[in-house]
Amino acid sequence: MTSSRPKLVVENDSFLRLIQVILDPAAPTDRLAAFAHFCAHDLPDFHGWCERIRARVRDFYPADVRLVDSQPELLGNVAGAQVIVVESLAVGAAEIAAAGKTLKIVQKYGVTTPRIDSAACNRAGVQILTLRRRANISTAEQGLTLMLALARQLNQNANLISEKQLRAAGYSPTRYDRAHTPNGNWARITGLMTLYQRQLGIVGLGEIGRELALRAAALEMRIVYTQRHRLPPDIEQRYHATYCGLDELLATSDCVSLHLPRSPETRNFISARELAIIKPGALLINVSQPNQVDRHALREALASGRLGGFGLDTFYDEPGDADDPLIKFRNVIVSPHLGGSPRFNSLDDIEELVINLAQVLQRQQEPG
Repeated sequence: MTSSRPKLVVENDSFLRLIQVILDPAAPTDRLAAFAHFCAHDLPDFHGWCERIRARVRDFYPADVRLVDSQPELLGNVAGAQVIVVESLAVGAAEIAAAGKTLKIVQKYGVTTPRIDSAACNRAGVQILTLRRRANISTAEQGLTLMLALARQLNQNANLISEKQLRAAGYSPTRYDRAHTPNGNWARITGLMTLYQRQLGIVGLGEIGRELALRAAALEMRIVYTQRHRLPPDIEQRYHATYCGLDELLATSDCVSLHLPRSPETRNFISARELAIIKPGALLINVSQPNQVDRHALREALASGRLGGFGLDTFYDEPGDADDPLIKFRNVIVSPHLGGSPRFNSLDDIEELVINLAQVLQRQQEPG
């Protein structure tokens, strides 16, 4: 690597800002303090964590890190950059040409690269790197946890081990004649669901949706998906997923899981119309954005009994109200924005990304 400070142009994603905090001494001090506060419950020594990474990346620190919010900002800042890091912004021939001969790496903060022009990168000798994000895997696990918990009604029956507790919860426990029958479900809890051979409908088979599909396939669930554009057959096969329209997915799936980006178009994506179509008794899971499900229509679908259960990570308001009517339903589980946690998921993602960038750049500049 040259003796001059390396330049990185980084999409201004909330976690990618950590690259600036780690590598650029000019990073705002209030940003460093904010991340130290953000990580304190899992990583008390945030400053020490930053120093340990700096010690491992050799002359990749200090660096000039430019955060950009839009495609024009990316194009306007990329001249002379060695590295571009993106999550949703595009990198094509124009950005590569504007960067010039210095550009060596385009890093995707994720594994799918539909907005990175691989042919243009190959022509310019620019390497494309990807990262399978632990935080995405953790969010998929959160979605599966909510699905399993609702199917087994764990939020309703966990720790109910006495007849008194069960009766107080509205159940009718009994005693079976063990000389003739097993003793399973002596609490007589009705409405339990087994996910094996049930249909999971994934709305948006992006990075988190695909991680969920892998885990649902291990449970031998049938998987269907819908999104704006159908995926190539090899990707469908890899994730055991069959494409269908939204209405068909809703009407035939035992579990529906939402994995859509935040945008004006996805607000109230599931509203009264969709909830009237959804299969009676289905479980609806949302580990994406809360406002993708119309709040009023959701309460009506739960009150009518049409929905078998609803799981949500990240409430409509943060913090929420303990008296909110949504959490009064017994078949609703809401977790307080835990999908990507613990913090080490994202911290380890960024550490791996930064160290790998430094090592790849170093190898590219070694003789031979």
